[in-house]
Amino acid sequence: MTGFELHAVRQDWNRARDRDWAQVLAGIPLFSGIANRKLRKIAQEAQFAEYAPGDSVILTGAPADSFYVILGGKAKVVGKPGARTLSTGDYFGEMALLDGGPRSATVMATDILHVMRLPRETFLRLLSQAGVAQEITTELGARVRRLEREATLS
Repeated sequence: MTGFELHAVRQDWNRARDRDWAQVLAGIPLFSGIANRKLRKIAQEAQFAEYAPGDSVILTGAPADSFYVILGGKAKVVGKPGARTLSTGDYFGEMALLDGGPRSATVMATDILHVMRLPRETFLRLLSQAGVAQEITTELGARVRRLEREATLS
């Protein structure tokens, strides 16, 4: 875990309220600069899902309609160079939403995985929030650098 837990919803995942989810989101670095009222609005527009180990969350080539944030558990990016493990606080699905292309990788749960799924429109609005676009841009840059390093090593 990255320093926070699903304490607000650990007891009953299916009965959590928007304010519970807002509290969880506030503990994720990507959302840390967003006011609680706006976090509740994001939670209202989000869908929350649980995946079993081995379940596919997104598939390479599929149309992009959502952005995902891992609230608990682990997943693996498969089917492309630079495959990596994702865990609590990590996010995925932003590239296809930004460039309008299909999904560039498959993401599979490696243990019980809890995610928040934001529709495209909510994600695009989220980019205007304090620090969110900067965080995503920084992460994308780090991914490109990692891939470039791996390409020079092989």
